[in-house]
Amino acid sequence: MKILLAALLLLGYVTPLAEAKTHVEIADENAKSVVAVNVIKKDGSTFTGTGFVVHPDGLIATTRHVAENALYMNITFNTGAVSDEAKLLSQSQEVDLALLKIQAANLPVITLADSDTALPGQIITVIGNPRRLQNTVSSGLISQVRQKANGVLWHQISAPISPSSSGSPVFNENGEVISVAFGSYKGEGNQNLNFAVPSNYLTQLMETAGYSPIIPMQQTQPTSNAFVRHIQKSWQILKRLLKIN
Repeated sequence: MKILLAALLLLGYVTPLAEAKTHVEIADENAKSVVAVNVIKKDGSTFTGTGFVVHPDGLIATTRHVAENALYMNITFNTGAVSDEAKLLSQSQEVDLALLKIQAANLPVITLADSDTALPGQIITVIGNPRRLQNTVSSGLISQVRQKANGVLWHQISAPISPSSSGSPVFNENGEVISVAFGSYKGEGNQNLNFAVPSNYLTQLMETAGYSPIIPMQQTQPTSNAFVRHIQKSWQILKRLLKIN
């Protein structure tokens, strides 16, 4: 009977649940897709924001206010490579989002999540360029999902957001973008009161512009690390059942 129970434990790894990724894994997998958006404004001033690749053919997501009143824009990748001019392709009138287009192909792309799954207390990872410090990784929580009077949703997040971080991708625990950071409550006494646009608004903006977002692949097989841990745990139980030293 004990052997039968142990065998069931060893063979019972059938649930195809995605394993949560660490902040290190998320940063390693996605940093190459996060970019700096360099802007010369029409008044001659300069501005730097953050963006990320959402389609391999040079489509970059950022916030609308990063590209606002731009005379010229280009993109800096984490390799140091700089693009030719980036053009404003589309912008949302409902939320603070915009799409930029550069001449490129086969760029590494970030995956978008369904932001309707976001819950208060959910762990997040943010990759951005605060104060032009490119590919800075920070972490926090979705503090709350807020609904404005006009029905628009915001994600309140606790991850630190600084100037030049506007447009930073906010990742869920699976390494998928669940929202886009755009602003903070400033002032004495305010701590980590930051806000992001849910990713479903970005999905809608992409589709309106004629692009299909990269969606998460359904996981049908257990990840190797999770499978190994399951076998190790089952072996420990088996040894206790059979009293093996």
